[in-house]
Amino acid sequence: MKALSLKAIQDEFEFDYYMYIPLTIILNSCIGSIAAMTILAQGTSLISGIELTLCVALCMGYNAALLAGTNKKFAFWFLAVSLVVNMLLILITLL
Repeated sequence: MKALSLKAIQDEFEFDYYMYIPLTIILNSCIGSIAAMTILAQGTSLISGIELTLCVALCMGYNAALLAGTNKKFAFWFLAVSLVVNMLLILITLL
């Protein structure tokens, strides 16, 4: 059994890059929309606006990075940051 490491995941992403593009766009958009829904469910305030701006900027930034044709390593790390931040926003707003 292979060990699951960040380097192994990055290598797999770079190897099958064109297969992962549509999958990660759907995944990132779904997680981002869930984060946006939970942020908006808590009401409107300055903090909610900042959280929503961060959520939308990361999701749109990843999609724009793919469309712009950035290198594979940058796309992988942008995806990782986007997913982690959006998951944290979901957890913060639900607690």
